[in-house]
Amino acid sequence: MRLQKITDCETDILELAGLGAGPFNLSLAALLDSQPTISTRFFDKKATFGWHPGLMLPGAHMQTSCLKDLVTAVQPTSPWSFISFLVNKGRFYSFLSTEKMVISRTEFVEYLSWVANNLSSVTFDTEIREVSFTDHHFVLKSDHQSFKARNLCLGTGKSPYTPECTRRWLGPDCFHAGSLMTQDVDLATKRVAVIGGGQTGAEVFLNCLRGQWGKVAQVNWVSRRAGFEPLDESPFTNEYFTPGYVGQFLSLPSDKKERIVNYQKLASDGITPAYLLELYRELYDRTYLGNGDMSWQLLPDRTLADMSLTSTGYYDLRLFNALSECDEQLAADVVILCTGFQNALPEYLEPIREQLTLDQQNRFKLSPSFKVAWDGPEDRRIYAVNAGLHSHGIVEPQLSLTAWRSATIINDLMHEDVFPVNQPSGFIHWLSNTDFLPNGKGENG
Repeated sequence: MRLQKITDCETDILELAGLGAGPFNLSLAALLDSQPTISTRFFDKKATFGWHPGLMLPGAHMQTSCLKDLVTAVQPTSPWSFISFLVNKGRFYSFLSTEKMVISRTEFVEYLSWVANNLSSVTFDTEIREVSFTDHHFVLKSDHQSFKARNLCLGTGKSPYTPECTRRWLGPDCFHAGSLMTQDVDLATKRVAVIGGGQTGAEVFLNCLRGQWGKVAQVNWVSRRAGFEPLDESPFTNEYFTPGYVGQFLSLPSDKKERIVNYQKLASDGITPAYLLELYRELYDRTYLGNGDMSWQLLPDRTLADMSLTSTGYYDLRLFNALSECDEQLAADVVILCTGFQNALPEYLEPIREQLTLDQQNRFKLSPSFKVAWDGPEDRRIYAVNAGLHSHGIVEPQLSLTAWRSATIINDLMHEDVFPVNQPSGFIHWLSNTDFLPNGKGENG
């Protein structure tokens, strides 16, 4: 059944309000643009579109195909596809000549900005500070306005994660990499410690070697991983990033899901092989071809256990070496934390927090269609994106199924199959019909 068209007396009530206008909610906005009967608005506190501007490092590339954009997987004729962007910008044929499917982060952000700036449903410079529920509607309050909505989609993103031992020292000389390119950083003559062995750690380390922020005296790359490991982007691993696999994953018990996500880590959180090769060649040239004017170390299998500031002004880092099972000391003038991001319950939800059904780790309980469990009316829904690693698997924080997830939410919102989401499971038979399915149903019903 299609949602009824909004009547004149209800035009001030949104059918769906989105909180945050990052890539995930932007995908939802782009697909909903083809559904004129649905009144929507997406709010973002930033003055203009931005996607991790602090991580826009030189040479950074995406890790997914440009066809895995905001819309193409479910609506290839959309005017908001990456192909449409190329045509609009007059670079379609030049792009074809590059023979690449994985694009630079700079070009991807340019594409996202183009979509955001041309969608009338996206509103910037409006921070929603409070969400309450009154008279069968959600009420969203900013500093200057209030908005009513029947349904919500939460997409305000994650917050930087910093190890506990670093938090008292956070400042100009100890900071998360998420702010690296948005502040004035001078690393000339400094001893730098890069903490974190993923893609961001690799990018920061290489750019330090190349003097992006001045010629450093020393740069040490610390990772608790056993090595500097590549992203697994082989064909059968990519089957994890398909709607068919997610449908199978949803049926598994929670404890099994957690184990699976852990061993699938390198399918989403490794370093791009091409970047590893570029980095290795850089180290080769510096070691053997006369560019050894800078001290550097690769320090895998080490966990940052503690950190202190010495009386002479440098940081003393205590590293636990899992291979030798011994502690090591490392001196650094600057510590850059490439330690990822974490989910946190948005503060604006505090007025309805008691109505939300959270697990023991304060995470949302999500349905297969990304609905948040809560004790409000069934016809008033809260959806959440980028919040279901524990429920939907390793694909949930990634861009790979962005369009499919948005289509799934829209189909649920509109009570009909507006977009195709039920696709064949691919070449791998993951489960039999009865595996982990008591009474024929998964844990989400």
